[in-house]
Amino acid sequence: MAPLNIAIIGSGLSGLSLALALHQQNILCTIYESRPAPLNIGGAVMLSPNALKILDALGIYERVRSKGYNFETLEYKNGSGKLLEVYEFGSKEKYGYEALRIYRTVFIDELLAMLKEKDITIVFGKKFTKVVAETEKDVTWEFQDGSTQTADILVGADGIHSRVRRYLYPDLVPAFIGMAGVTAAVPTKQLKIPTGYHIPVTIMTPNGGFVIAPQEVDGSEVLIGKQKRMGEGFDRAGWDRYMADKDALVEFLQEGASGFPEMVQNAVSHIPHDKINVWPFYAVPTLENWASEKRRVIILGDAAHAIPPSAGQGINQAFEDVYMFALLLGQAEKVEMQDALSFWQDYRQKRITKVMWLNKQTDLRRMPKEAQSRGRLSKRLS
Repeated sequence: MAPLNIAIIGSGLSGLSLALALHQQNILCTIYESRPAPLNIGGAVMLSPNALKILDALGIYERVRSKGYNFETLEYKNGSGKLLEVYEFGSKEKYGYEALRIYRTVFIDELLAMLKEKDITIVFGKKFTKVVAETEKDVTWEFQDGSTQTADILVGADGIHSRVRRYLYPDLVPAFIGMAGVTAAVPTKQLKIPTGYHIPVTIMTPNGGFVIAPQEVDGSEVLIGKQKRMGEGFDRAGWDRYMADKDALVEFLQEGASGFPEMVQNAVSHIPHDKINVWPFYAVPTLENWASEKRRVIILGDAAHAIPPSAGQGINQAFEDVYMFALLLGQAEKVEMQDALSFWQDYRQKRITKVMWLNKQTDLRRMPKEAQSRGRLSKRLS
């Protein structure tokens, strides 16, 4: 049996880690990226032990562990500083790993360096447009420049607005769920955090939750942020306009600050416009299949199951997708791929369902009391 040849669409964290996982299984692959350079959408990612164990197996963990902020717990406190709950995000003693918060661009640079060391090909400036033919043996697709390419399997690791997914679900459009996270990065010293006060923390008041999460290796910078309930009718142009209005975003982060502790008021006192991000929450309905009928086109990560960032599990679940998928392909000569892929999707979907439930609870508790009540009512009526 000839070695498999896999094409990966998308050079984000999912696509790059998939290439490493496939290489570990001695499977040839090529990554195609529509942008002319490596992807960098800014911000940092939270990596928990379930993902770090996979990254360790791929040889990347030790390269990134010292380049981000390591921590174990996220606390929920009220405005008076009373501890409401402790959320365990990692534990060296219990899970073998502390959680890691690391800048996406730093992480991607390390992944790219590893791929270069292993001679894994990435082709930039090649925008996938459509699948033109799929047989029992291979799949052929077209790029925007009119050229075509053929591989044994085509994997869509191209995010929530996946073009590869259109081949499986031509009419599916991710739905904006009416909520967004508005965040910024400011120097930790600006907050004047009281001695002994634990961060990361979500501070809960009737006006909603305010998140403070350290980043940079030494914790010298923090992400600050709130969630915002919005209308349902935003399109891409609408989002571009909304994100471009930096003064309005600063105003939202400062809104109601007097109801929070002084360190929150300090946090929002000066917010550089170039340090602001908006993360709209989109949902993809539970999909019947993550693979085409002939099993030559596969989607994974956000393309298959978009997870809002509330509980920090989106990229962690994508790494689980990737690693398990590569292991199955590594056994392609010994197992029936149709059964293997069905097992993979069923197992992964059950995990995703649990994470989505956790996300909903996190979203709800971080909203103002009035919005929480509306959310519980709508849940009872649905």
